[in-house]
Amino acid sequence: MRSITKNIGSAYTEPKKGEINSSEIKTVLIIRPNHRLGNQLLLTPLVQEVINTFDGCEIDLFVKGGVAHPVFEKYSQINKIIKLPKKPFNNLFQYAKSWISIKKKTYDLVINADKNSSSGRLLTQMAKARVKVFGDIDDSIKTTYPDHEHISKYPIYNLRHYLAKIGLDKANTDMPVLNIKLDDAEIENGNAILKDIIKNDKKTICIYTNATGDKCYSEDWWETFYRRLKQEYPDYNIIEMLPIENISKINFKAPHFYSKDLREMGAIIHNTSIFIAADNGVMHLASASLTPCVGFFSVTNPNIYAPYGNGSVALHTNETGMEDWIAAINAILN
Repeated sequence: MRSITKNIGSAYTEPKKGEINSSEIKTVLIIRPNHRLGNQLLLTPLVQEVINTFDGCEIDLFVKGGVAHPVFEKYSQINKIIKLPKKPFNNLFQYAKSWISIKKKTYDLVINADKNSSSGRLLTQMAKARVKVFGDIDDSIKTTYPDHEHISKYPIYNLRHYLAKIGLDKANTDMPVLNIKLDDAEIENGNAILKDIIKNDKKTICIYTNATGDKCYSEDWWETFYRRLKQEYPDYNIIEMLPIENISKINFKAPHFYSKDLREMGAIIHNTSIFIAADNGVMHLASASLTPCVGFFSVTNPNIYAPYGNGSVALHTNETGMEDWIAAINAILN
């Protein structure tokens, strides 16, 4: 598919410099047809960038699955979420209907948020808009920004570069961080749930011991790390957030909690001092809850998926050891 679609967009005639004003961009379509929690959370910085750049705009999202609804629940600028079914071959009619639906509306701007998405490029080509960003990364971005590989950041660098190229104003702000925009009531409820778990006034470290496939560390690995955490941080609570499978790599030795409500999970994490996990969607949820994260990486590339902002850090466990991990945690807690 990549071979077939790699040249899509090459025939697109972009507006000449000065032909369009930023104030004319009122309707925006952002395309990211992926169902994974992490990838929907990693889209939140681009959505913020669009909101910061085009005052008063409304945004449609083209995604897959239903997880985008809780992720973007508090984004008032989101007008519509167009969903591809998670299992397209079981829902061919809905799948085709979603694709066709983007032809029914004319947008001022369409953005393909994943440069490696063949369907994203095709959808950007299909959509009706005068301004289209297909997602190709200019060489100047690669030489200017050391963090340009990051899956959340390169669409923003790319958008800023493209807008400057056609003479539009761009947001003069710091790189947005992941954010699900928890409100005060959600945070207060998360704090109440946490207090009921820990039953004291000590600060709390939250761990999440699960991950998918090769990203998941063994029970021995987590048991060893958990024992060291207890030794190093006797003045902190250490709790475990359980995955949807309701399993624990430390055999439920720590106080733990379980929830299927993403926003409730985020609100509980928000009230902790630090969140520690392997690279996975819940790590990005913690980051989007504005909690400092330590992300452990072994098979995936931290340059692409590292948690950032809020003091977060990514550690490659093939290149670092226990003392490095404790030093990183200390740096955050102190």
